[in-house]
Amino acid sequence: MGEPVQDKIERSIQAAEGLYHRLVLLVGETGSGETGVLRDVAKRYGVEVINVNLALSAELLELTARQRALRLPGILDRVMGATQPLAVLDNLEILFDKDLKQDPLRLLYGISRNRSVVASWNGITTDGKLIYAEPGHAEYRSYKSNNLLIIQSGNHE
Repeated sequence: MGEPVQDKIERSIQAAEGLYHRLVLLVGETGSGETGVLRDVAKRYGVEVINVNLALSAELLELTARQRALRLPGILDRVMGATQPLAVLDNLEILFDKDLKQDPLRLLYGISRNRSVVASWNGITTDGKLIYAEPGHAEYRSYKSNNLLIIQSGNHE
């Protein structure tokens, strides 16, 4: 029996404390249980899980397309709460919207500079790469996964 995913995340949060970017990604495909794991982690730390899609869509609604692209990083930072030492983020799909003209991983790096961030990543890791969506899809992204704190979801107890 392996170590529970929640414990792996907790160890990764501690390991990230000394890093420039304190980002921990919980990677798994749809239905692999990321939301439940994130709720458990948030409860352990006494914080709420932030539904990024819901929080950002409400904030971006009144803005023009150009304003959305320019203001999104600041809005995301504000939504997470400046004084929170840990942010737990779920439902990040809006960050991949091509009309927002954002680099989702760079955005997560930016917000993890001043606080620890645990975020779900609806995708896979394979051949040393972190992948979101299928090749050819408008929102497809592929990043080198070295130097990232990645926890695989789906095999939690």
